[in-house]
Amino acid sequence: MTKRDDRLQKALREAGLRMTWQRRLILDVLAESEEHLEADALHDRAKLRAPGLSLATVYRTLALLKDMQLVEEHRLGEGHSHYEAVQEEPHYHFTCRRCGRVIEFDSSLVARVKRQLCEREGVEIVESHVHLIGHCQECKD
Repeated sequence: MTKRDDRLQKALREAGLRMTWQRRLILDVLAESEEHLEADALHDRAKLRAPGLSLATVYRTLALLKDMQLVEEHRLGEGHSHYEAVQEEPHYHFTCRRCGRVIEFDSSLVARVKRQLCEREGVEIVESHVHLIGHCQECKD
């Protein structure tokens, strides 16, 4: 059992829910993906393994996994959401306005700003998002 499966199992147990193959499948497809998936694309990939899986089940499961903080929902400059499994290390996003390319990056500067805010204001940060929009190297000319 992977660390991700352990987190899923623990979160479900704490919520009084059971592990279903649909929940595990959707989290596995997201974790295996190298890109941020829309619900339809996630559904298409998951159906390759489970042809009877409905789109409604995907949406319900995404909402549940998001509430359990196992999945992140992003609006990457488009009118619809993209999803990814929560990663061990925080990361942030740059989206090219022209071609839609998404670049993930990490930043010690963001960690420093968060730490300083917590120290100065006495707050607790439980989630943070940085989303930069511009033009990638290929599109900026």
